[in-house]
Formats: sequence, C-alpha cells, structure tokens
Amino acid sequence: MMRFSAEDLLSALLEAAPRPTVQAPRDARGLYGLVDHHGDLRYIGSTSSREQTLYERIHQRHRTGSENTSHYFSAMYNTGRMWRDRTDALTKADGDIAKALRNEFVVDHCRAVWLSLPDTVDIARLEAEVLSLAPDHAIAWNRRRMQAYDEPVDLVEATLRRLGWGAPELAAIERQRLRFLSAMVGAVDAPSPKRAVIRQKRVTPFPEGPFRFFALDVETANNDRGSICQIGVACVRPDNSIETWVTYVDPQVERWVFTYLHGISARTVQGAPTFGEVLPVLRDALNGATVYQHSGFDRSAVAAACGNCGLPVPQWDWRDSVHVARAAWPELRGNGGHGLASLKQHLGLVFEHHDAGEDARASAEVVLRAEGVQSVRIQPSVQTAHMEIVDDDDFDLIEDSGATVEIVYEPLAAPMRSEAIPRQHTGRHIGTTEITQGNIDNNHIYLRSFFHKFPADAIGGSNRASAAQREIAVDWGGATVVMTDLDGAKRFFRKRGWIREFFDRHGARAGEMVVVKEVAPYSYRLDFIPKEVSH
Repeated sequence: MMRFSAEDLLSALLEAAPRPTVQAPRDARGLYGLVDHHGDLRYIGSTSSREQTLYERIHQRHRTGSENTSHYFSAMYNTGRMWRDRTDALTKADGDIAKALRNEFVVDHCRAVWLSLPDTVDIARLEAEVLSLAPDHAIAWNRRRMQAYDEPVDLVEATLRRLGWGAPELAAIERQRLRFLSAMVGAVDAPSPKRAVIRQKRVTPFPEGPFRFFALDVETANNDRGSICQIGVACVRPDNSIETWVTYVDPQVERWVFTYLHGISARTVQGAPTFGEVLPVLRDALNGATVYQHSGFDRSAVAAACGNCGLPVPQWDWRDSVHVARAAWPELRGNGGHGLASLKQHLGLVFEHHDAGEDARASAEVVLRAEGVQSVRIQPSVQTAHMEIVDDDDFDLIEDSGATVEIVYEPLAAPMRSEAIPRQHTGRHIGTTEITQGNIDNNHIYLRSFFHKFPADAIGGSNRASAAQREIAVDWGGATVVMTDLDGAKRFFRKRGWIREFFDRHGARAGEMVVVKEVAPYSYRLDFIPKEVSH
C-alpha cells in the first residue's frame, strides 16, 4: 500500500498552481483546496465518499451548492448582488438570479488546487492530519471561521459584462443587494471593537536586552497579508522571563474584513504609526536574533508589508514554533493539532487569542515549555530506517507517513549569522557541486557528478507522479529539514521551494560551491562554501 506524509501533502497543496474549478478531475478522489478571488488558499477539504469525485465536490457542490451548508464558495460569496436567502419564498425568483451570478463569479475569479489519491488510502485520516498542520490563513474558511466577503464590485461587473444580462436580471440583482444591506443592519460584530489609541508622537520604545530569542505575531485588516494592523513581540530574557512589546499599526486601507475576529478597526488604529514607521524599530531590535512565528503567516505578512511600502525585507533568523510543538507533543497530531488554540488547552496556557501581543507571548511560552522536553517515545517503523539528525541551532523533526518521530534536543541559543563563516559539520563527504547561474535562476542544485552515491530507492522519475517510494532528509540550515526524493532524469532534489531561500541566505553567486554530506542513512546536510573560501 502506498504511504503518504501529511506534511508533504500540505506542502503540495500550498505550492500547487491554482486552476479553474471546472478542470477538477472527474474520475478521481483526494484532497483539495479552495482559492479566493485574491488568489489565497482559504479552505482545505477532501472528497467525502467513494462515489464523490473532485470535480463534483469542488465545481458542483462548493460552487453551486447551498450557501447555508458546507459549500464554501457559495457561503463566502453570498454577498451584495450575489446574495440570496434560500428560505424566503417571496424573493426566490430574484434570489435564483443572484445565485446564478455567484456561480459564474466563482468560475471567473476563484480557483482550486487538488491532489488525486488512490481509493486504497484513508483519505479522511490524511485530511485530518493535514488540517492539524495547516497554517491558520490556509484554513480560514474551515468551520466558518471567517465572515463572507464584501462584494468585489469590479470583479462582479466584469462577470456581468461577460454574461451580457439585460435590464430584468440587473434589476433583480440590485434588489438583492438592497435586501442584503437591509439584512446586515443591526448586525453586531464580536468581539467588541477596541478603543482608539491616543495619537502617538513616535513608535513605542523597544525593551532593552539582552534576550535569548523573540516570538512575533501580527494581525491583519483584510486578506492582503501586508495589511498589518497590530504587531506583538515577546522578548525572552536569559532567565526565561518574558517582556511583551505591542503596537497598533495603521495599514492605511479602506477594507476591514477581520474586525470580527480581533476587534481592531480603522477607528482603533487612528493615530497609530504606519508599518514604515514601525519597521526601523523592529529591524534594529531583532537584527541577528532568533525570531519565532507560529506557522508561516507572520513572516509572509512582514514581507508583504515591506513590499507595500517599498522597503527591503529584514533578514531575521525565522523559526516556526509549530515545528517545535510537533516535536515536543506528537500526540496532538490528528487530535487537535498544534495551533495555538489546541496548545492553549493542552498546555493550560492563559492568553487572549487573536491579540498580537498575547499570541506572541503564547508562542514564546510554547518554545520554553518544549525546551523542557528531553525525549519522546519513538514508534518503530518497518519501512523507515532509523534516522537521527543533530542540529546545533534548533529542534529537528522528521516525520513519515506512519507518524514515526525522531527528535534530538539541543539548546535554543541564538545562532551565529550564516554569513560570518561557513558552517562545518561532521559527516561522510558525498560530493561537491559548483553553483551555476542557471541553478540560481531556476532554484536547483546539480548532483550529477556524485548522483550514484545516493540510495537507489530514493531516486524517482522525471515528474511527481513517478516519485520514489523512499525519501531522504536534507538539512540545509533552515528552520526545518526538507523531505524529498531525487529526480533521476535531471539529477537534482525534486522539491526545490527551499533552494531559493538557501541561495538568498548565503548570497550565492555563480562559481561558489555546495558540499553534500551524509550524516545518517537517508539523511544529508548541505554546507555552503563562499567563493573567497573555495578559491
């Protein structure tokens, strides 16, 4: 029986190119994700029965199903001129036209991703495991944790132009828009909006160190990850006490979608500094430090906000406390997961979720609690060789589809900056490869001259469908170890998303070298050799 890793499946969903819903397979089942009109993955699900295909679930149920059930395209775009109340018989005729518009809007402006899986695997179990690992932003629609969107007026107009509807249909959807507005009158957001801050003369001063590490969390105003409206940083001192720094941020946007979640509104941030004013304080305070986030959202939000402001992205040493939590408490896989809400209950943490300062402090406490975990019971796996990865910067977590976990604990001290001197690690030398400009442009590393030294059962064909049954672990110096097989046709690592960061981390240039070492069976480590050292 084929075995699948939940982490690999999640990575595939997050990295897949979104496609029109009508292209979903009509003869396959599996996992899928729904992508909103902004291009963001917002829901992860699976086909619910052996008789249901990906096409039926995505294109028919989610797109055309009832907006009051688990049909998420229908639910999230039940708004404005696309709104209907299916229980109101008096407005059924207008409501049916509004629903038809919504169905066509999804065709035009929304997308989906999917992974076809064989019927022999337990798809429901894999879905639960993937959901337990997924970042919050990728499952924002799951269980209705996000309100329906405001009508994307320009995109709706584009769909109407394509449809070429006449006056009767346009009049019907306008009546539905007015009914929608009437239905929304009197609705009360929860939690209660937070009070406006007093006009700040300058950014709140950052606490004085020294600190062992930091944890950072952000809240955003809307689906644009760069619309940061609050930043919290938990500063952990050498004695493990925590001091929290928090500031509101004026994202200078008109659309506020997530006020219902965090209580922050345009009025709350009135007088607060902009991100461009806050970043210099953070850049100075966190320079060269270890910065934890809980999932990958916060790092991407900071990068997006920098892009919005035209500022360079700070090169902090990001780590993910989700990975630390998975290593320390593997029993939560498929049993609540490793999100902050689940860890709050499991560890007895006390904090207010969706407040940046509180969430940052909780993330730091997760890391501190995990530092006390010295060992984890290892479940033997028949198909997976024993693997031990020692990383002198952080925890390493290796998981296979049988939930085998191997953890080696090391202190979470702030690491030496990678550009200071090349890292040297023990291990059996496999080979050395020269970086070409083509490698840098296309995110790959050639392994041709020593490809024969890798295990044969970890070498697959030229595409994902012909991937090897066995994977190797690649420690490239980042926050997580990459699990991948090898492309036997091109003779490089099949998974390549991490290579861009590997090159950027070291400022790689053509002519510099990468050394590959075997540190354990099926486990490898990359050392970067700068040009000044290699020549």
